[in-house]
Amino acid sequence: MEVTIEQALDFIYKNTIKKATKILPMEQALGFIMAEDISATHNLPPYDNSAMDGYAVKISDASKCVEVTDTIFAGDNSKAVLKNGCGIKIMTGAKIPEGTEAIVPREDTTECGDGVVLPDSLSEGRHIRHCGEDIKKGEILLHKGERLGAHQITLLASQGISHIKVYKQPRVAIFASGSELKMHFESVVDSYQLYNTNAPALKARCEELGCEVDFIGTAKDSLEELQEHLESALNSDLIITSGGVSVGDADYTKEAFGSFGMETYFDKVQIKPGKPTTFGRINKTMVLNLPGNPLAASVNFELFGQSIILAMSGANEKYLNTIDAKMAEEFKLRAGRRTLLPGYFDGSKFTPSKNFAPGMVKPLSEANSYIMISEECSLIKEGDIVKILPIRFAFNSNEQNSLVSP
Repeated sequence: MEVTIEQALDFIYKNTIKKATKILPMEQALGFIMAEDISATHNLPPYDNSAMDGYAVKISDASKCVEVTDTIFAGDNSKAVLKNGCGIKIMTGAKIPEGTEAIVPREDTTECGDGVVLPDSLSEGRHIRHCGEDIKKGEILLHKGERLGAHQITLLASQGISHIKVYKQPRVAIFASGSELKMHFESVVDSYQLYNTNAPALKARCEELGCEVDFIGTAKDSLEELQEHLESALNSDLIITSGGVSVGDADYTKEAFGSFGMETYFDKVQIKPGKPTTFGRINKTMVLNLPGNPLAASVNFELFGQSIILAMSGANEKYLNTIDAKMAEEFKLRAGRRTLLPGYFDGSKFTPSKNFAPGMVKPLSEANSYIMISEECSLIKEGDIVKILPIRFAFNSNEQNSLVSP
């Protein structure tokens, strides 16, 4: 069945099953998706403490010479009580003594006999970190469906949480088909053969998206080899193949998957490149058959493969999103089919890839995004606003720029 891109994505989101859950130590959870809400078990800070190295003082003692009666270090369980006319020396992070109304930084004082002279003006609560001002006990810190990054790990550590429930990472099996293909580790390639670039690229991209990946190999163009590879891949959550999905005499992929009872949701998409992209299911294993042409396989993976993985991951933010950019130059194309155009986004403008075609590999190594062009469009002018979909973003530059906002 041939479908539009929107229909294809609907099939993916309606039929893809979330992964099961497991318990992980916090130290091993980076990149996983939360499968439960996490609430704060205590306040942070757990007590009022000093934000500066200085002196705990009373507001009424402004401009006076106060006697320094004690010193409190971070980690001390001091029982000191601040009295009028006195100051207590205190270090950053130390629990403030009872009776404290403000902290005066050390550099804002001068010595005077057995004490220090305070500034003329003091404000109540100055340089005091109050109990619970960062995190309040009982508040939700992390939500189910949220991806764990370094700063989310910080929240867990701040609460002494050692183990959490997360969704298992999708397990993906990848293989390519084509008698003309040789693996990159094979030293001899005949003049009528090619290196298999799709499988390594798809494997790496799935790993970048947080999947566990099994590379099953390269199958020759025969029904028996395809069935053998497929049988080895059936214990995965998602099988991704490239090649053998068109209508050539040696394209056996659909027949091979059909022999295992695959339910096909669509086998053609109104898209350029990559029309014969196929999506289905064998029991609980999802299947994505991509075209054999490298650029076509890669851009269609970004659109459909990434959507399957995100839907499977349990992430709340599972839908692809766009960034508005200006077209860096004019681009002409033949109208009639929705087109995926790779290119480079520099933070403000999108430049289309040069000399790209479905069978090329170089354009995507230089691209960091792509745009989807309407089937009615035949011309995009320089300066027109386009919606880019990211492939890889770091926003680094080959020259030093100002990092300051006005």
